[in-house]
Amino acid sequence: MTVERVKAKKPTRQAFAEGLLAYAQEHRDFFVLESDIGYSTYTHLFGDKYPERYFNLGIAEVGAFAVAAGLAASGRNVLVGGYGVFITMRALEVVRSFICYPNLNVKILSSHGGITAAVDGVTHQATEDIANMTTLPNMKVLCPADPTAAAAMVRTSFEIHGPVFNRLMRDPLFEIYGPDEVFPLGGSKLLREGKDVTLVSYGDILFQALAAAEQLSKEGIEADVIDLYSIKPYDKERILQSIRKTNGLVVAENHQQRNGLGYELAHFCLVNCPVPFESLGLMDTFAESGGYGQLLDKYGLSAQHIVAAAQRVVRKK
Repeated sequence: MTVERVKAKKPTRQAFAEGLLAYAQEHRDFFVLESDIGYSTYTHLFGDKYPERYFNLGIAEVGAFAVAAGLAASGRNVLVGGYGVFITMRALEVVRSFICYPNLNVKILSSHGGITAAVDGVTHQATEDIANMTTLPNMKVLCPADPTAAAAMVRTSFEIHGPVFNRLMRDPLFEIYGPDEVFPLGGSKLLREGKDVTLVSYGDILFQALAAAEQLSKEGIEADVIDLYSIKPYDKERILQSIRKTNGLVVAENHQQRNGLGYELAHFCLVNCPVPFESLGLMDTFAESGGYGQLLDKYGLSAQHIVAAAQRVVRKK
């Protein structure tokens, strides 16, 4: 089974912002805050149409989230847009203590996840964001792979009580989902079925996992490929069902290997169903500025590295 991949016309950050605009036509009770990069996150689309509900608070993420907390504490839904590095580090204390602790309805549009911000360099590559956000009590974490999923996750985010972090990408990659797909919290998508190994990923690396599965199939290794778009909470039932069938798991993610999804699923397997396991991610290193594909290959996240990891898992069985 081959998943059709069509070149995307827009990045997930833009698709999410367009989904936000569509959602606003039905719901007129939320505000959008921005930290002076609304033309990068595309939240300016909302601001152009609803200027009375859109506030650019300047290059001040800490203040933006403090304002969001105040608005949410008064009973209003709020979305804050920005870059992942600044949201999950510069503003982390405010997100933790003023939003997650009281479990307020603040939704987050976080662009430049992982090294998808390739040419922008280390200062804009959020490779620790999943670790920081999933550690916070009450925070939910979503990561769409394509524009359709990104637009749909606007509704998912606003229909959940409490804070929701949406990890989005800088550049367009591929489209794989049809317009009728839904993405509930805690769900996943089984994109390809196999019997020999399970490949789990999210966001941009999902496309590398799909390419790896196609290559593995030519070698007689059939893989389950799971889009774990809901990272917190995640679909434990799907994971367990798959690894019990394949008896092997590879997790690949555009994030630091330490404290990422790989660490979480390693613990899950150890407790519930120990299987041969490999985890791919940045190995305690910063990346660098360069072409996106070149960086994926250099830091072990391209399809060929996933193929090699899957082969190692199969040999261990």
